[in-house]
Amino acid sequence: MTNKEIYKKTIGFTWRRILLDWLTLLVLLIFLGLGFFVATKINSEGGLIGLVIGGVIGLIIVIILMRYISYTYKAGQIAMMTKGVTEGELPEDVIGEGKKVVKEHFLTIAAFFAITGVIKGIFNQIGNAITGVSKKVGGNTGEGIGNAISSFISVVVAYLCDCCLGWVFYRKDEKASKAACEGAVLFFKHGKTFFKNMGRIFGIGLLTLLLIGGVCGLILVLIFRQFPAFFENLSAGLVESLSEEGEPISVIISNPEYLMIACAVVIALIIWSTIHSTFIRPLVLVGVLRNYMESGMNEVITESDFDVLDTKSKKFKKLHEEFA
Repeated sequence: MTNKEIYKKTIGFTWRRILLDWLTLLVLLIFLGLGFFVATKINSEGGLIGLVIGGVIGLIIVIILMRYISYTYKAGQIAMMTKGVTEGELPEDVIGEGKKVVKEHFLTIAAFFAITGVIKGIFNQIGNAITGVSKKVGGNTGEGIGNAISSFISVVVAYLCDCCLGWVFYRKDEKASKAACEGAVLFFKHGKTFFKNMGRIFGIGLLTLLLIGGVCGLILVLIFRQFPAFFENLSAGLVESLSEEGEPISVIISNPEYLMIACAVVIALIIWSTIHSTFIRPLVLVGVLRNYMESGMNEVITESDFDVLDTKSKKFKKLHEEFA
């Protein structure tokens, strides 16, 4: 199967996660409204307290929904992508099979979050060590470089965690803890292969930013230009508010034209980020996952390979000790 075929077959998971996101937002809004309504009925001045109570209850329900349902769709999508990449075919009922695989592999939700938490912890720990060295060695310049590296690593870690989870599904006959460690080892043994994917990740990200973000930004500027009075009033209000607080006033805020462009840019970036992470990232992930799996499917991992990472991450060492 090609990357596009796998993407099309597994995009159903994405749509379900979007619907769940909207559902959780609706639940939160409903409880905010209920809290406000009930509180004002009891006490006409208790609306704010009711809003807070309703918001807390709604937030708890949202967290439960996201934790117990959303994870199934995300993990199920990665499981089916892995199956498509390694076996070259997918079942008709991709959604049902994905959910089944997740439930079979992680008998409890606690087991799933324990493994994924450790995977993220391993690479965040190593990434923090790299950026920390840059800051110490280079002073202010090194700190800037370290921050840039940190941003780069955070993107890498997100994809790597998904690939590592894919390896856990691929190694279905192994304990999840051991498979997770193997996945981490593969990255460091085949770093060159994986970093080739960085061109794909950042290249497509930049392309979609220019296309989606650029078009949306241009359209928003054209729309905002029809309402000059709004931005003049907004600019004047912000300047007055900041002046009273003694805060420095940026030219972006004091100039209505610049403020209008800044608002358009921010909204365009939000739109791009939403579209990219929702629809473009899964396609990129299939390609990254394919290279990752192909580099490791014929690899024999030895105990010495595990020992190398034991010295770099306490979280890895602790997980390694569970099956060593």
